[in-house]
Amino acid sequence: MKYLLYMFKKISILISVTLFSVHVFAQESATSKYSYEEAFAPVFYTQSSNGYRSASGKPGPNYWQNTVDYHIQVRLDEQQKHLSGEVILDYTNNSPDSLAFMWLQLDQNLFAKESRGMRSIPVGKSRYGSHETPFDGGYTIKSVKSSNGEELKYTVTDTRMQVFLPHTLAPKGDQVKLQIEYAYTIPDYGSDRTGILTTANGPIFSVAQWYPRVCVYDDLLGWNVQPYTGPGEFYLEYGNFDIAITAPAKQIVVCGGELLNPEEVYTKEQLKRWEQAKNSDQTVLIRSAAEVLQHNSRPTGKKELTWKFNLKNSRDVAWAASSAFIIDAARINLPTHKQALAISAYPVESNGNNAWERSTEYTKASIEFNSNKWYPYPYPVAVNVASAVAGMEYPAIVFCGNKAKGPELWGVTDHEFGHTWFPMIVGSNERLYAWMDEGFNTFINTLATDAFNHGEYKKPKYDGYVFAAKTFKEGVEPIMTTPQGMKESNIGTLAYYKPQMGLTLLREQILGKERFDQAFRTYIRYWAYKHPTPYDFFHTIENVAGENLSWFWRSWFLHNWKLDQAVEEVSYVDQDAKQGALITIANLEQMPMPVIAEVTTTSGKRSRINLPVEIWERNQVFTFKTTTTEPIVSVVLDPDHVFPDINPSNNTWKAK
Repeated sequence: MKYLLYMFKKISILISVTLFSVHVFAQESATSKYSYEEAFAPVFYTQSSNGYRSASGKPGPNYWQNTVDYHIQVRLDEQQKHLSGEVILDYTNNSPDSLAFMWLQLDQNLFAKESRGMRSIPVGKSRYGSHETPFDGGYTIKSVKSSNGEELKYTVTDTRMQVFLPHTLAPKGDQVKLQIEYAYTIPDYGSDRTGILTTANGPIFSVAQWYPRVCVYDDLLGWNVQPYTGPGEFYLEYGNFDIAITAPAKQIVVCGGELLNPEEVYTKEQLKRWEQAKNSDQTVLIRSAAEVLQHNSRPTGKKELTWKFNLKNSRDVAWAASSAFIIDAARINLPTHKQALAISAYPVESNGNNAWERSTEYTKASIEFNSNKWYPYPYPVAVNVASAVAGMEYPAIVFCGNKAKGPELWGVTDHEFGHTWFPMIVGSNERLYAWMDEGFNTFINTLATDAFNHGEYKKPKYDGYVFAAKTFKEGVEPIMTTPQGMKESNIGTLAYYKPQMGLTLLREQILGKERFDQAFRTYIRYWAYKHPTPYDFFHTIENVAGENLSWFWRSWFLHNWKLDQAVEEVSYVDQDAKQGALITIANLEQMPMPVIAEVTTTSGKRSRINLPVEIWERNQVFTFKTTTTEPIVSVVLDPDHVFPDINPSNNTWKAK
């Protein structure tokens, strides 16, 4: 009988515990879209570690990438807006594969009327072209030869050229040298990345995508041959550049590389100022506005001059030329006592009234901040050109809008030079993953802007509710969509601002600044001058920060999930406020996030409760207890608006 009574008591206790467990833990909402099984699913990474890429986020012990060195000689015909010349490229096959042919990018072919890019532009205004534009450009490929002069077979397909090699390249180090003679007419408007600006003292040529460039051959896709149609930018191999640009003697040429013959292309007085600028933290005028119209501000006696430049370990190079340039410069101070030279080139129309006369100051400040914060600037110069191009980046040179001034000029200068770190140093595939350069760069811009000149252009703290209303709309593509697969009107959100906000949340609300900054710097160091994928980034952040973030990557990058946290109920333990309060909250949309709750009692006392994201690991609805000694008058979720909640109206509970 005692045994039966004992068993009855145990069964009764078990039933009670079970009923309590059901009440506390099996909390689901009939109106919630949230699935914790999906958000916190254990399998996130679809590929395991291999010899090329480690699960730790590092390049693997067998990581490889091919290299290419370029030797380019071109001549600019200002009257005809024509560029002609030749490129000799030395290509090294470091892959484990034999290569019988190679693919090159012919980006200027986008500007041919019948290109895929031009034909795929919808009617209406587009950054990438217009149906009304009469320009019909593209490359003329005059010859493709081997190092011994043998004519090679090649095929041009839209913006790509396949060259059949004189011999099959053996794996792991075999090399080939190709010589390509080419020409093209420079478009006045080249998809806001290259073009010509008319000024009172002569045109400004902003010259980019100006030579056949080798496509990347990697361990992921082999040859990366996605056509250039406008939205997607570039994916390029690293190497060294030797450049010779012949232009009318009246013009000044600036290039993203070290000028090797300044004594041949500048006057004696300008050379003195050039040397002065190398040792000055203040902007030094090399050629003033008054001197632009003076013939003796250019070397005399020659119709043309050849400018020679060199740039090492770069993925690309660009340049600009004009007779209208004011030139100024100042020293950039880099970590480990190294230096570079900030140079600005702009017309008289852009000078004065808090405009381009501050360009070198902005360039210097942006590069010094990011060099000290993340990774040292690697190039000998940083050239900012006032251009018909509103904002475009290339290694060591950028094109910015000629009418920009004040905070707008700071913003575009800081953004374009921020691209030094993404994708010039960290060489991600912009053609597929625009967010890995635009979004990361927009994020580091927020920190540089806050720091510039004691906050001269500092912006107010972001409002997550406003951000959510603008960003998390139905039908918007996920961030991981290629830029070619996004509505053009969505590119700004998905490539720039949403990734930036995601990194800001990771830094400020999820990991904390110290852990995030260490992980982000490590990612840059791991993948400097290499080719990371999104998953290499995810792996690195998780491993260095020590956090499983699969729920965040799924929510923010792989899907367009939304966040909606709500306060559902407030009650008291045994209906007595002095014994504590039970607060029930719900996650009503698909995205989980940590919770910040502010509780205010009748005396006006406020307290904050921070709950980790793990409360949503097995719940749609969650009840937590908070200590109180008096009744609660309100509970507010996310009182500082740091999370992108799409429905803030249910974030507040008030006592009746």
